[in-house]
Amino acid sequence: MKRKEFIKTSTGLIVASALPLSAIASATRSSNMTESFTAPRPEEKSIKHLDLKKSLVFGMIDEDLSLADKFKLVKDLGFDGIELNSPNDFDTGEILEAKEKSGIELPSLINKDHWSKPLSDPDPDVRAACIESIATSLQDMKDYGGDTVLVVPGVVNEKVSYEQAYIRSQASIRELIPHAEKTGIQIALENVWNNFLLSPIEARRFLDEINHPLVGWYFDIGNIIRYGWPEHWIETLHSRIMKLHMKEYSRDIMFNEGVRKGFSVELQEGDNNWPVVMKALNNIGYKGKWITAEVKGGDRNRLRDVSERMDRIIHS
Repeated sequence: MKRKEFIKTSTGLIVASALPLSAIASATRSSNMTESFTAPRPEEKSIKHLDLKKSLVFGMIDEDLSLADKFKLVKDLGFDGIELNSPNDFDTGEILEAKEKSGIELPSLINKDHWSKPLSDPDPDVRAACIESIATSLQDMKDYGGDTVLVVPGVVNEKVSYEQAYIRSQASIRELIPHAEKTGIQIALENVWNNFLLSPIEARRFLDEINHPLVGWYFDIGNIIRYGWPEHWIETLHSRIMKLHMKEYSRDIMFNEGVRKGFSVELQEGDNNWPVVMKALNNIGYKGKWITAEVKGGDRNRLRDVSERMDRIIHS
């Protein structure tokens, strides 16, 4: 036997001896097959989407209808819930009746006084008025059968420094904790254009210093686009996120037409990378259940379009 043939044969025997008998048999069978064989492709894992309920802000409903019929309309258009402002002028019995007849849910409320009477105001009487208003919202939320009240934590301006806002806001929120405990309702602080808590790391620190399970974050996805990326905030705030607001925003329109004009773009047509956002929410195991549209409202056709866009985003 020539040297080259010996080496080739010996190498083959060595490799074969290292294989299990079943593998050798399988290889032998394969070599004897006259027809080509393509191995089946492994099954692709299906992407698991979050099971989110859709809500909208009550002020988006621009139809001349009774409260009960507005609730029913929203339900018929594919929404699961409505987010009201509080305190409000509605009779609690009327709200509960409309809720029961329509099958709509009221998962969260927006406190209406946190801008005009901020928790960071220099005047202690103003802060006290806001605390009282939020306490009313907490009780309203309990009466309505939801679990969360949205609160703007404070406002920084020429009269209120960043540090002052930080100290006053935390102190005010701590005063609200007994009201939250009494009602069992969550206080969720929202990121808005209030010149305050401008990074996810700072927002996380702010919450962790308060350190109470009923105080968390109401994350507004669209509000962040002006100066950040939603997925980064989601990753950092993680389990502290209690509820979600859905908005769209365009940086291009912001630069060319003005800061607030950035909100004029439709859902899915701005700078939110929705598949990445939804993946980030999935990765943290978002347990808030709800995502609430806070965009330009209109009649039933407009709201139907919003509902359909939300569906596409949730399943993106």
